[in-house]
Amino acid sequence: MDLHVELKIALEAAAEPGSAAPMQAYMRDQFVFLGVAAPQRRLAARDLLAGLKGIDAATLLEHAQLLWQQPEREYQHVALDMLALHWRQLNIGQIPVLLGLARQRAWWDSVDGMAGIVGEVLQAEHQCGGDGHAHMDAALRHEDFWLRRIAMLHQLGWRADTDAGWLFGAALALAHEDEFFIRKAIGWALRDYARHAPEAVTAFANAHRQKLSALSYREALKHQPR
Repeated sequence: MDLHVELKIALEAAAEPGSAAPMQAYMRDQFVFLGVAAPQRRLAARDLLAGLKGIDAATLLEHAQLLWQQPEREYQHVALDMLALHWRQLNIGQIPVLLGLARQRAWWDSVDGMAGIVGEVLQAEHQCGGDGHAHMDAALRHEDFWLRRIAMLHQLGWRADTDAGWLFGAALALAHEDEFFIRKAIGWALRDYARHAPEAVTAFANAHRQKLSALSYREALKHQPR
């Protein structure tokens, strides 16, 4: 049976129709939902997605695109689950495709999920001696603020692999923006790196307090002595 037919059957069987309206309201009525909570969604799709191990990147991305085109939001989340599970089958050459996908039906849930996948691919490239800065430099300057958010967040969890100079430079490059999702991303990225280098983040935030928004500054030092 076709993967997408099987996913449809599995998700519809796991759906709780009474949950659809609250889930839609939480997303400000931008998307329709089947009513499948995240744990049930992952359980329903787990074996089907696991069966994709070893397929080529082009086929993986084709599946993702087909899932993205479905009207119910859970299908985009399944696409992200799939890419997160099989990110090792991707490489830096697919970053533009991933970013293009993220721009479709964009909201914080799908954008942040894609930031994690992009980050996994680029961290692996970094650990092999490669350089993915060109893609993130371009995203940081992109007119679409969701791509700028991905660029700001892509090093989450990198710890010692984090390029601190790039991170701090990106924070300053975006610091003037009024967009909530950008200001929040700056603070989140700095706070995450503070788990590895608290003194460096505290010094940076205090040195540039006048440039950073109050939200970014507060989030950056949320768990740090000031």
